[in-house]
Amino acid sequence: MYIFNSLKKEYLMLRKHAGEICRLFSKSPSKGNLKRVKSLFSHSGEGVIIESGFHCDYGSQIQIGDRTFININCTMLDAPIIEGNITIGDDCLIGPNVQLLAVSHAVNPTERLKKENFTAPITIGNNVWIGAGVIVLAGVTIGDNAVIGAGSIVTKNITANTVVAGNPAVKIKDI
Repeated sequence: MYIFNSLKKEYLMLRKHAGEICRLFSKSPSKGNLKRVKSLFSHSGEGVIIESGFHCDYGSQIQIGDRTFININCTMLDAPIIEGNITIGDDCLIGPNVQLLAVSHAVNPTERLKKENFTAPITIGNNVWIGAGVIVLAGVTIGDNAVIGAGSIVTKNITANTVVAGNPAVKIKDI
């Protein structure tokens, strides 16, 4: 995990900029506004589709592979630093209302008063299907071809070629 202070002036300005672009896209999901959202990312592959309601904090460390589909109301809490990146592979399906949360806060109340954020990368392999309403927490890697059942909370790494579901997500079967 890496610690950063999201209240620094430069980070506040970056979040405001990304927020304005995301709000504009949600209000008017045109090709031009989608292009603006994708321009926030460090990489957006060919054929990426993002539906309206998308939100990210910064975008600069988000990488999305080719032919990935992101359904409505996706939230990606990313960090402005490489240690808090979100990487999504090729041919992924991200269901509606999915949250990818690479940023969190201290559990200890004294530490939390410092207003610092903790971040760890989220890595999603190729051909992964993440069902509606799934929450993926910081530091998680999801292997190729995995399926995450709707409403699951992913707190630990998921191996390739498995189906998981639940809170917390547990392995249901191999594919």
